[in-house]
This record gives sequence, C-alpha cells and structure tokens, in this order.
Amino acid sequence: MLWIAWKMLIGNRAKYLGIVFGVAFAALLIAQQASIFCGLMSLTVSQILDIEGAGIWVMDRNVRYVDDIKPLPDTDLYRVKGVPGVDWAVRLYKGIARARVDEGSYEQVILLGLDDATLVGAPTHMVHGSIADLRSPDAVIMDVAGHKRMWPGEPYRAGRVFEMNDRRAVIVGLTQTRRTFQSFPVIYTRYSQAVRYAPAERKVLSFVLADALPNESPGTVAARIEAQTGLLAITRQDFLRKTIRYYLLQTGIPVNFAVTVLLGFLVGTAIAGQTFYLFIVENIRQFGALKAMGTGNGTILLMVLAQALQVGVVGFGIGVGMAALFGWSIQGFSKLAFFMPWQVIVITAAAVFLIVLLASLLSIRRVLVVDPAIVFRG
Repeated sequence: MLWIAWKMLIGNRAKYLGIVFGVAFAALLIAQQASIFCGLMSLTVSQILDIEGAGIWVMDRNVRYVDDIKPLPDTDLYRVKGVPGVDWAVRLYKGIARARVDEGSYEQVILLGLDDATLVGAPTHMVHGSIADLRSPDAVIMDVAGHKRMWPGEPYRAGRVFEMNDRRAVIVGLTQTRRTFQSFPVIYTRYSQAVRYAPAERKVLSFVLADALPNESPGTVAARIEAQTGLLAITRQDFLRKTIRYYLLQTGIPVNFAVTVLLGFLVGTAIAGQTFYLFIVENIRQFGALKAMGTGNGTILLMVLAQALQVGVVGFGIGVGMAALFGWSIQGFSKLAFFMPWQVIVITAAAVFLIVLLASLLSIRRVLVVDPAIVFRG
C-alpha cells in the first residue's frame, strides 16, 4: 500500500513539486532566520569566549551583561584573592575608547586591559607578533578586522603609531578574534596602560578574573566569593547565559526573528495544505477504488500520512540544505551573523513535521468519508 501511495504522490509532478516547494520554503526560512538569530546571540558573548583561562568572573552586583560595565575599586581584587578556594585572581579592564587614526579622523574601539604580570585573557590566535610584545612600552595588539576598518586597504606594519586619549599607542601584533556585537575594533594592552588610554575615572576595575583551586568546584568558590565580598561572582558558563538572557528578555531581537519564522511557518502550511488538498481531491477516485476493494480507513490514513511524511522529508532536506549553503556562501565577505547549531536543525524538523501534519489533516477527512461507489459513477 505504501508503494501505491508513493506512485499516486508522484503521478502528478506539478502538484508534487508544489507541495515540496511549500515545505522547502518554510524549512529554508525557519532554518535561515533561526541561524541568523543564533549568530547574533553568539556575537553578544564573543568577548567572554575570547577571554580564556578564567573559570570565575567577579563584578558589581548590578551588572546585567558583559558590556554593562560598573567599575569596582582596585581593593576588591585583594578581597577576592583572600577568599578560601581561590587559586588566583587578576584584574581586567574593559571599556570603550576613542582612537585617533589620522588628522581629524577618530574611531571607537573596545579596549581590553590585561593583568600586567600574567596577561590572563590574552588572545590565543595571533596572526602577527606575539603576546610577549605587549610588555613593550605603549604596546597594543589589534584584531585583524579592526585593523582593516581603521586602515582599509593598507597592509599590516609593525610599529604603526596612533593615539588614544592623546596618548601614544604602538601596534605590535594582530590577532584573530570573534566578531563583537558592536563590530568595533578590539585592542588589547596591559592593564596599567589601558587605564591611561581610558577616560579618567575614580574607579576603573571592570572585572576580576579568578579560578578555583584544582580540588574545588568553580561554582562553589563563586558562591563563597559572593558570600564573603558581596560582589557578583559567577562561572564563565553562567556569565554566557546571563548575557544571552539579557538580550532575549530586554531587547526586541527575539520578537523580530520570531515574526519572520512564524510567517515562514504559516506560508509553508498554507502552500502545502492547499496543494495537498488539491492532490487528494484529484485522486479521490483512486482512494474510492481502494475502499471498494476492501481497504480499511486505517490503511487509507496510513497512506496519506506516509505521503505527507515523504514530502516533509524531501522538503526539509532541500530547505535546510539551502540554508546551510547560504551560510557557507556568505562566510568571509559578509557581515551577516550566521550560526547553525544542531538545535536549529531539530527545531526546523519539528516545524516541518507539524506543517505536513496540518496539511494532511486538512485533507484526511475528505478521504475517510469518500463513498466507494464513486468509482462506478460517471
């Protein structure tokens, strides 16, 4: 019976391709928009991911996400170091600075100040130079994309000089970093140098990076830091989730993408449902003939669901494949964020399954109530 259902389905190529097109369009739109949404969310936490080596982040209790900087007094570093279970703790400066590129030309940059002694959080993917070069006077390391933005079309030149806060900065290396949500150039330097480049403030310490002793859990030590210092101390993974949660709940990004995904779902359901219904109407005499030969409603129902499932599998494969091809094709020359984790594929598959289920339900009643005598009517 399944073979008969398959032959009936592909008997009218135009309608078969129309159903597949509707499902594929919905799968493409859902997978593409969900992947772009995931790409944007990954940009919001890119700097947490780039700063490696620290299992615990300590900050002001009112910080809501990684770019919501509320400076701490320098003495908080020593308070954190004194908590039992802390293996080490270092300072981190993070802020926005203004770089003077040429005469009268300025560019906003993300400035990261690393601990002078350990350089914890330094970039790991160096393209030119080395991390050790940061110990030179006025030395900074810039990300590759930021260098292209500030000096478009110009090759990297070690020792290039520019100004931040009317102070001299010397580029000693380039690094490959993840894109940031603001897309500003990223500059690394030593903490003592960063506070000179930054606007003068009474408190300049952005975060304390720490790690637990080998025999201690980072979550347990973070809770201990909170209890003893009154600061907010969370693990790296918790900080990632906290930042993403802020953008999900406090911005309009999820709503905008949800509307597009819902539109794709509705359009796909409408196209597939209408075309599948017309397909059933055109083949109603064949279903009547099967009933006249003794085929039960259960078998007929199985045939219709098998036809819908086959269309769903083909449409899902085409749609997700096109979305993945789109993401691959824009890599390297587009600023569009695109990230397709396995969860996007699962969500798209569930949506496609629901689409074909709704499309088949729109037509199933017509099949179940068909009179076998229709075969003998003119």
